[in-house]
Amino acid sequence: MKAAVYTRYGPPDVVRITEVERPVPNDNEVLIKVRAASVNPLDWHFMRGVPYMVRTMTGLRKPKVAARLGVDLAGQVEAVGSNVKQFQPGDEVSGTGKGALAEYVCASENKLALKPASLTFEQAAAVPVAAITALQALRDKGGIQPGQKVLINGAAGGVGTFAVQIAKSFGADVTGVCSTRNLDMVRSIGADHVVDYTREDFTRSGQRYDVLLDNVGNRSLRECRRVLVAKGILVLNGGGSLGESEGHWIGPLARSMAALVSSLFVSQKVVMVLASINHGDLVVLKELMEAKKVTPVIDRCYTLADVAAAMRHLEEGHARGKVIVTVEHCNN
Repeated sequence: MKAAVYTRYGPPDVVRITEVERPVPNDNEVLIKVRAASVNPLDWHFMRGVPYMVRTMTGLRKPKVAARLGVDLAGQVEAVGSNVKQFQPGDEVSGTGKGALAEYVCASENKLALKPASLTFEQAAAVPVAAITALQALRDKGGIQPGQKVLINGAAGGVGTFAVQIAKSFGADVTGVCSTRNLDMVRSIGADHVVDYTREDFTRSGQRYDVLLDNVGNRSLRECRRVLVAKGILVLNGGGSLGESEGHWIGPLARSMAALVSSLFVSQKVVMVLASINHGDLVVLKELMEAKKVTPVIDRCYTLADVAAAMRHLEEGHARGKVIVTVEHCNN
């Protein structure tokens, strides 16, 4: 089968589509015929080998073995392990699996859910990491409640587009921060108010918010706290966005640690979110999409042969919503 592989760290040109052995599911896994996948900053970090802490998992100077790219996926169940109870061959599913940019991938049963029937495979592949990050950031870390004022910094990106819609589904009054070209799109997915960061600094607007989800990391803790109410919550997206710096994980972590110390003296809270993929939250998102409360936003679609181009576009840091890779099975 074909898969996106890299044998050294570097720019998107290091990625090659090569023939690899089709995986075999273990007792708790599902073998999936991948129909679509999406790319995430996580893939960019591993491809580039930055921050250097990621190399402790793959190899310091170069990957110890040919490394596979991709996490998000949508496709059809091809086979199931002996302990799998929730899925059977032929089911259409979405979720996460290591090395998802391939024709086939194995995934743990607890990191999958049935694909909403109304969604295409491309739409379903956009969901897992980005939407769960948004859900867990707002619900679990932010404690979002109906009627609260919520600000999403980076509202036009993968996590941001889901966050705007999820916040609205909770009954919040939502403000999205984005560039001029994305104002109409962010309004169209439900934002009550939009801020054009090229014309206005949201930290000096005089507005106050109960929850601020920061997907960008381009403002200091002090500036972010300026726009929070006395007991407001600042949620830092630990995945971050591309285009700001190499250390998208280190930056939010350092800010979170600094905030922990300063939080001893103020009532505002600062927390960091990293997505924890699980079946339960995938089902929650499935229900939101079936209820038409959340719709994935797709920026561009590429083929598996053009994964390097997809990574290059993601790396530029200006995608609206998600970047998708479709997987064709000409000989399968």
